[in-house]
Amino acid sequence: MRRRKPSPMLTELPSWPYLPTLARLSLALAIGLFIGIERERRRKEAGLRTFAFASALGAVGGLLGESYALLALGLVGILVVFLNIETIRTDEGAEITTSAALFVTAFIGVLAGQGHTFTPTALGLATAALLAWKEPLAGFSRALSESELRSAILLAILACVAYPILPGGAIDPWGLIEPRPAWITVLLVAGLGFTNYVLLKLYGARGIELTGFLGGLVNSTVTVAELMQRSRTYGILAGAIYRAVIFATAAMLVRNAVILGLLAPAVLLDAAAPLALMLTGAAFAVGIGHKHTRDKIPAGSPASVPQSDDSTLLSALQSPFSLTAALKFGAIFLALEIAGTLGQRSLGQLGFYAVSLIGGAVSSASAVASAANLAAAGTLPPQTAAIGAVIASAMSALVNLPLVVPLAQDRALTRRIAWALGAIVLLGAAGAAFHSL
Repeated sequence: MRRRKPSPMLTELPSWPYLPTLARLSLALAIGLFIGIERERRRKEAGLRTFAFASALGAVGGLLGESYALLALGLVGILVVFLNIETIRTDEGAEITTSAALFVTAFIGVLAGQGHTFTPTALGLATAALLAWKEPLAGFSRALSESELRSAILLAILACVAYPILPGGAIDPWGLIEPRPAWITVLLVAGLGFTNYVLLKLYGARGIELTGFLGGLVNSTVTVAELMQRSRTYGILAGAIYRAVIFATAAMLVRNAVILGLLAPAVLLDAAAPLALMLTGAAFAVGIGHKHTRDKIPAGSPASVPQSDDSTLLSALQSPFSLTAALKFGAIFLALEIAGTLGQRSLGQLGFYAVSLIGGAVSSASAVASAANLAAAGTLPPQTAAIGAVIASAMSALVNLPLVVPLAQDRALTRRIAWALGAIVLLGAAGAAFHSL
């Protein structure tokens, strides 16, 4: 019996991509629901379901084509108009933030419908974060001084305008100065320092130990000096000051490790063991100090005042995102990079280590960034750069001792801090020596 051939029309019908379509719609719905949760919690007119519908509508428009995507966005615009009319009519005011979030959610849906995954997901997470962190962001923006805001804007202009016109290679016949990599490093470290400065500004008033750690992320030397000055002025108990100084030193080590990881991950791998030993020593020193000195500050004593007021520390710590601080860091970084290159060329590894030692006393962040950049450019082996970074970090810890001795009123406190910092430095030296074998 002869089989019947299928109809030509049936063979020409395209197969619908069910699974990709379902994945795109599911992603759009998930992001819409995720953003809508925050609006629902705040009891807004547009909540969980409204945001899910807006995202799904955008996804359908993205699936059907450009004209349908524009139509979907237009329909969401009409929805936004009716939403604001309703809230104004009930004397609740215009829903500006919710309206903007709805438009962004609709665009997220369009992107998901067109097949994008990373962009709509990242945009959805950022939108939800901006909605949820309203109070911290508003509080931080109001706490910004005029000088900090102007400096940040000016530095952003320099980053976006000045960087593209910088020459791409070395500008000197010896190949020592490369403006673009140097400027990128300055911006990266300044941005990292500004993030730490923001954390200190937001959460630094939670206790003197936390203040020491967050201040150490910005500048450990200034933080230790300010902590000792506050101890002398307000009579803060020795145990709290001791732990805060060690926390500031540990924060400096963490910051330098992050700089290495961002600029030269291979150098961080070589420096991981010494830095980990130094951090272990800091943790042990804090644990021992906490065990033997359980300070209790009496209520109403002067010592309880500065622990909840970090304005003096913030005034002592200049924002790393200011133009003056960034240019100062850039000058130190460039000088150390040139000196490190010349030292490596003329005296070998010992010359570079000597420059790292001096650089650690001036600015360990600059010295560590310089070592990372030289290794990334192939001027230094990663192991040599790692040892230089450890030397700079250890020197930065030792520099705190001359600040502690004249400002501390308690000899026992000075002795304990000296022993703790000495042990941290010795652990770093032992780790570097063992790793170089």
